[in-house]
Amino acid sequence: MRKSIAVAGIALASLYMGALAAAPAATPLDRFLDGLRTLRAEFTQRLVDSRGVTVQEATGRLVVQRPGRFRWELEPKGAAGGQLMVADGRNLWFYDRDLDQVDVKPADAVLSATPAMLLSGTSDIRTAFVVESLPRAGGLDWVEVTPRTNNADFVSARLGFAGRDLKEMVLHDKLGQVATLVFGRTMRNGPVDAAELQFTPPPGADVIGTPST
Repeated sequence: MRKSIAVAGIALASLYMGALAAAPAATPLDRFLDGLRTLRAEFTQRLVDSRGVTVQEATGRLVVQRPGRFRWELEPKGAAGGQLMVADGRNLWFYDRDLDQVDVKPADAVLSATPAMLLSGTSDIRTAFVVESLPRAGGLDWVEVTPRTNNADFVSARLGFAGRDLKEMVLHDKLGQVATLVFGRTMRNGPVDAAELQFTPPPGADVIGTPST
Protein backbone atom coordinates (compact mmCIF):
# COMPACT_ATOMS: atom_id res chain seq x y z
CA MET A 1 0.00 0.00 0.00
CA ARG A 2 2.79 2.40 0.90
CA LYS A 3 4.48 1.88 -2.47
CA SER A 4 1.21 2.40 -4.34
CA ILE A 5 0.68 5.75 -2.61
CA ALA A 6 4.15 6.88 -3.62
CA VAL A 7 3.71 5.58 -7.16
CA ALA A 8 0.49 7.53 -7.55
CA GLY A 9 2.18 10.72 -6.45
CA ILE A 10 5.19 10.26 -8.71
CA ALA A 11 3.12 9.26 -11.70
CA LEU A 12 0.76 12.19 -11.43
CA ALA A 13 3.43 14.76 -10.78
CA SER A 14 5.51 13.43 -13.66
CA LEU A 15 2.59 13.90 -16.01
CA TYR A 16 2.11 17.44 -14.77
CA MET A 17 5.71 18.38 -15.24
CA GLY A 18 6.68 16.54 -18.41
CA ALA A 19 7.56 18.85 -21.29
CA LEU A 20 5.59 18.21 -24.46
CA ALA A 21 6.81 18.39 -28.03
CA ALA A 22 4.50 18.91 -30.97
CA ALA A 23 2.23 15.93 -31.52
CA PRO A 24 0.22 14.88 -34.58
CA ALA A 25 -3.04 15.02 -32.66
CA ALA A 26 -3.41 17.05 -29.47
CA THR A 27 -5.16 15.30 -26.60
CA PRO A 28 -6.77 16.81 -23.48
CA LEU A 29 -3.50 16.02 -21.70
CA ASP A 30 -1.55 18.10 -24.22
CA ARG A 31 -3.90 21.01 -23.73
CA PHE A 32 -3.66 20.68 -19.95
CA LEU A 33 0.14 20.74 -19.94
CA ASP A 34 0.42 23.53 -22.48
CA GLY A 35 1.62 26.63 -20.63
CA LEU A 36 1.50 24.97 -17.22
CA ARG A 37 4.09 26.45 -14.84
CA THR A 38 2.61 25.71 -11.41
CA LEU A 39 -0.37 23.83 -10.07
CA ARG A 40 -2.02 23.59 -6.69
CA ALA A 41 -4.79 21.05 -6.04
CA GLU A 42 -6.64 19.16 -3.35
CA PHE A 43 -7.92 15.63 -3.93
CA THR A 44 -9.52 12.57 -2.43
CA GLN A 45 -8.06 9.12 -3.04
CA ARG A 46 -9.62 5.67 -2.84
CA LEU A 47 -7.35 2.63 -3.09
CA VAL A 48 -8.78 -0.83 -3.80
CA ASP A 49 -6.88 -4.11 -3.94
CA SER A 50 -6.91 -6.73 -6.67
CA ARG A 51 -10.14 -8.20 -5.22
CA GLY A 52 -11.94 -4.87 -5.40
CA VAL A 53 -11.81 -4.33 -1.64
CA THR A 54 -11.20 -0.77 -0.44
CA VAL A 55 -7.98 -0.73 1.57
CA GLN A 56 -7.62 3.01 2.09
CA GLU A 57 -9.45 6.30 1.73
CA ALA A 58 -7.48 9.51 2.06
CA THR A 59 -7.36 13.20 1.32
CA GLY A 60 -4.38 14.96 -0.15
CA ARG A 61 -2.76 18.10 -1.45
CA LEU A 62 -0.49 18.59 -4.43
CA VAL A 63 1.80 21.49 -5.33
CA VAL A 64 3.77 21.42 -8.59
CA GLN A 65 6.39 23.78 -9.95
CA ARG A 66 7.81 22.92 -13.35
CA PRO A 67 10.43 21.76 -13.98
CA GLY A 68 11.29 19.12 -11.43
CA ARG A 69 9.65 20.16 -8.18
CA PHE A 70 6.54 18.98 -6.39
CA ARG A 71 4.97 18.33 -3.00
CA TRP A 72 2.51 15.47 -2.55
CA GLU A 73 0.87 15.01 0.86
CA LEU A 74 -1.60 12.27 1.80
CA GLU A 75 -3.62 11.90 5.00
CA PRO A 76 -5.69 8.73 5.59
CA LYS A 77 -9.27 9.30 6.68
CA GLY A 78 -10.00 8.33 10.28
CA ALA A 79 -6.36 7.67 11.13
CA ALA A 80 -3.26 9.54 12.17
CA GLY A 81 -0.03 9.62 10.20
CA GLY A 82 0.13 9.74 6.45
CA GLN A 83 2.82 10.27 3.86
CA LEU A 84 4.67 13.23 2.41
CA MET A 85 6.71 13.21 -0.79
CA VAL A 86 8.82 16.17 -1.90
CA ALA A 87 10.93 16.55 -5.03
CA ASP A 88 13.16 19.59 -4.47
CA GLY A 89 15.03 19.53 -7.78
CA ARG A 90 17.94 17.49 -6.43
CA ASN A 91 16.39 14.77 -4.29
CA LEU A 92 13.17 12.86 -3.86
CA TRP A 93 12.15 12.66 -0.19
CA PHE A 94 9.50 10.24 1.08
CA TYR A 95 8.42 10.68 4.71
CA ASP A 96 6.24 8.03 6.32
CA ARG A 97 4.79 9.66 9.43
CA ASP A 98 3.51 6.34 10.79
CA LEU A 99 7.01 4.88 10.82
CA ASP A 100 8.78 8.21 11.44
CA GLN A 101 11.02 7.18 8.56
CA VAL A 102 12.48 9.19 5.67
CA ASP A 103 13.70 7.66 2.42
CA VAL A 104 15.83 9.92 0.23
CA LYS A 105 17.47 9.35 -3.13
CA PRO A 106 18.98 11.66 -5.74
CA ALA A 107 16.17 12.60 -8.11
CA ASP A 108 18.07 11.54 -11.24
CA ALA A 109 18.75 8.07 -9.85
CA VAL A 110 15.24 7.28 -8.64
CA LEU A 111 13.20 9.02 -11.32
CA SER A 112 15.13 7.87 -14.36
CA ALA A 113 13.60 4.37 -14.09
CA THR A 114 10.05 5.62 -13.56
CA PRO A 115 7.52 7.80 -15.40
CA ALA A 116 8.73 10.65 -13.21
CA MET A 117 11.85 10.97 -15.39
CA LEU A 118 9.78 13.67 -17.08
CA LEU A 119 10.35 15.82 -14.01
CA SER A 120 13.45 17.13 -15.78
CA GLY A 121 11.12 19.00 -18.11
CA THR A 122 13.26 18.18 -21.14
CA SER A 123 11.62 14.97 -22.37
CA ASP A 124 8.79 14.51 -24.79
CA ILE A 125 6.09 12.67 -22.87
CA ARG A 126 5.56 10.37 -25.87
CA THR A 127 9.13 9.11 -25.62
CA ALA A 128 8.23 7.30 -22.41
CA PHE A 129 4.46 6.82 -22.79
CA VAL A 130 1.81 5.91 -25.29
CA VAL A 131 -0.80 8.68 -25.01
CA GLU A 132 -4.25 7.88 -26.38
CA SER A 133 -7.54 9.79 -26.28
CA LEU A 134 -10.49 7.73 -25.03
CA PRO A 135 -14.23 8.20 -25.59
CA ARG A 136 -15.88 10.90 -23.52
CA ALA A 137 -17.56 9.42 -20.43
CA GLY A 138 -19.15 10.77 -17.26
CA GLY A 139 -18.99 14.29 -18.62
CA LEU A 140 -15.19 14.16 -18.90
CA ASP A 141 -12.69 13.88 -21.75
CA TRP A 142 -10.40 10.94 -21.06
CA VAL A 143 -6.80 10.13 -21.93
CA GLU A 144 -4.96 6.88 -21.25
CA VAL A 145 -1.21 6.92 -20.58
CA THR A 146 0.69 3.63 -20.87
CA PRO A 147 4.43 3.25 -20.17
CA ARG A 148 6.48 2.05 -23.13
CA THR A 149 8.81 -0.02 -20.92
CA ASN A 150 8.20 -2.78 -18.39
CA ASN A 151 10.24 -1.16 -15.63
CA ALA A 152 7.70 1.58 -14.92
CA ASP A 153 5.98 1.65 -11.55
CA PHE A 154 2.44 1.59 -12.93
CA VAL A 155 0.65 -0.30 -15.68
CA SER A 156 -1.63 2.46 -16.94
CA ALA A 157 -3.30 5.70 -15.92
CA ARG A 158 -6.54 7.23 -17.17
CA LEU A 159 -7.00 10.97 -16.72
CA GLY A 160 -10.34 12.75 -17.02
CA PHE A 161 -10.52 16.44 -17.97
CA ALA A 162 -13.21 19.11 -18.02
CA GLY A 163 -11.79 21.64 -20.44
CA ARG A 164 -8.25 22.33 -19.22
CA ASP A 165 -8.99 21.17 -15.67
CA LEU A 166 -7.93 17.73 -14.46
CA LYS A 167 -10.84 16.23 -12.54
CA GLU A 168 -10.03 12.56 -12.07
CA MET A 169 -7.22 10.03 -12.35
CA VAL A 170 -7.48 6.23 -12.25
CA LEU A 171 -4.13 4.51 -11.72
CA HIS A 172 -3.53 0.76 -12.13
CA ASP A 173 -0.36 -0.61 -10.52
CA LYS A 174 1.58 -3.84 -10.94
CA LEU A 175 0.00 -5.37 -7.83
CA GLY A 176 -3.47 -5.16 -9.35
CA GLN A 177 -4.43 -2.26 -7.11
CA VAL A 178 -6.42 0.68 -8.42
CA ALA A 179 -6.15 4.20 -7.02
CA THR A 180 -8.92 6.64 -7.96
CA LEU A 181 -8.18 10.32 -7.36
CA VAL A 182 -10.81 13.05 -7.61
CA PHE A 183 -9.51 16.62 -7.78
CA GLY A 184 -10.98 19.88 -6.54
CA ARG A 185 -9.95 23.41 -5.50
CA THR A 186 -7.27 23.68 -8.17
CA MET A 187 -5.21 26.77 -8.96
CA ARG A 188 -3.24 26.95 -12.19
CA ASN A 189 -0.08 29.07 -12.52
CA GLY A 190 -0.51 30.66 -9.11
CA PRO A 191 2.31 31.60 -6.71
CA VAL A 192 4.30 28.85 -4.96
CA ASP A 193 6.39 29.52 -1.86
CA ALA A 194 9.90 28.06 -2.16
CA ALA A 195 9.56 26.56 1.34
CA GLU A 196 6.71 24.33 0.16
CA LEU A 197 9.10 22.50 -2.15
CA GLN A 198 11.86 21.93 0.38
CA PHE A 199 12.18 19.21 3.01
CA THR A 200 14.21 18.78 6.18
CA PRO A 201 13.91 15.46 8.06
CA PRO A 202 12.19 15.90 11.43
CA PRO A 203 14.45 15.52 14.48
CA GLY A 204 14.75 11.89 15.50
CA ALA A 205 13.38 10.47 12.24
CA ASP A 206 15.17 7.45 10.79
CA VAL A 207 16.76 8.59 7.50
CA ILE A 208 17.55 5.98 4.85
CA GLY A 209 19.76 7.03 1.95
CA THR A 210 22.12 9.91 1.28
CA PRO A 211 20.81 13.09 -0.30
CA SER A 212 22.59 14.70 -3.23
CA THR A 213 23.95 18.17 -2.37
